[in-house]
Formats: sequence, C-alpha cells, structure tokens
Amino acid sequence: MIEIIPAIDIIEGKCVRLTKGDYDTKKVYDDDPVEVAKQFEANGIRRLHVVDLDGAKSQHVVNYRVIERIADHTSLVIDFGGGIKTDEDLDIAFASGASLVTIGSIAVKNPALFDAWVERFSPQKVILGADVKNGLISISGWKEEASEKLMPFLKKHTEKGIENVLCTDISKDGMLEGPAIELYRDIMAEFPDMYLIASGGVSCIEDIQALNAAGIPAVVFGKAFYEGKITMEDLASFL
Repeated sequence: MIEIIPAIDIIEGKCVRLTKGDYDTKKVYDDDPVEVAKQFEANGIRRLHVVDLDGAKSQHVVNYRVIERIADHTSLVIDFGGGIKTDEDLDIAFASGASLVTIGSIAVKNPALFDAWVERFSPQKVILGADVKNGLISISGWKEEASEKLMPFLKKHTEKGIENVLCTDISKDGMLEGPAIELYRDIMAEFPDMYLIASGGVSCIEDIQALNAAGIPAVVFGKAFYEGKITMEDLASFL
C-alpha cells in the first residue's frame, strides 16, 4: 500500500503552495501550519513533508521554529527540506524535530559533503531530493538547472547507499493535472529496491490510486488537498 505524505510548504511561517515552484504564484492556505499538521494527525496521517520555501530561496534554514512547534504538538514523523546547505543547517533541522531531511542541491553542488552527511546520519535519515525538469536535475529552489540527467544522478547515489528518493516533476507541480506516472514507473524499473516518493501533479484520489497500482512506494501531495479536490475521507482506505 502506498504511503500517504501530505506536504506543508512554509513562507513567513504560513502554510502556502506555489505553482511550478514560482514564488510569484504563492497562495496562503493557513496562517498556522501547526493546526494543519494537527488536523492531519487527527485523521490518521503519520508522516509529513515540510518544505522551508524561505530557506530554499535564502540558501539556509529559516523556518525551523515551525518544525519545533509541529514536533512539540504532534507525534508526526517530519521530513524536512529547504535551505539545508551546511552542517549547521542540518544540525538545526534535526534539533528542531525533523526525523528525516530531504536534500537536493548539495547532492549536486557538493556531493562529497552530501556523502559525508549520509554517512554521519545514515541513509535511513537522508532523502535524496531529485527535482527534475526536461530530464535534468533542478536545484536551488528550482531556480537553477544542473547538467546532470536524472537516471545517472540516481544511479550514482544509490550505488553509494541512498535508499530514499523524493522525485518531483517540476512541470507537474501545483498544476493539478496528474502525476508523471510513466516517469516513476521508469525509475522503479531501473531501481526496484528504491523507496521512491512521487511528488507533483496529484489532482484527485484517482491519481493516488494509479500511483499505488503502479507500485510506487509513497506519494507527497498538497495543493489537491488544500483546494478540496482530495478529502481525508478519500484517503481513509490508504491510512
């Protein structure tokens, strides 16, 4: 059964969503991410993907206090990403209550540092962020396109022990037009032991059902829930 992971994206301490990572498309859904997290937990959710969008833009962790508050007021497993660029950022993330961290840009720009973090904290605590556009990895809050192609990028890191990968098709993100199921199928065919977390484009419960049928281990979604296109009742059979 596919693991259901709602996303909370944070700008200035508020729960927001963007479209295709464009900060100009910001829409605020709730002033208090902690209340949103508590609602998820009350309905059977066990894990949360939290993105510090201010951090991604600023190149350092910014909204760690929100992580602290979510950790203090829920028992959710928190996967945190956005702005983790230094040892200090990583220490702040874990100290604030994150159980796992998602790291993308550093894996591209400073793979030696990324490898050191994986060795220090274990592959179970570090998720490789693979944000992809036109088959290439995007970094720095999707503002910069790297020259690395997706599949070789994944191969390089899985050979070093990475087990968990969060893959976002940027062209799908926030569009509510359906996820890139063929892309995820291709990844699973190439890396059958990977714990792949699909992200981007989920628009309805049928999309999650299709990902489940395709054998994708987990899915992150946000906008479809906040826009009322997916309800907690819809998700009940997966929880």
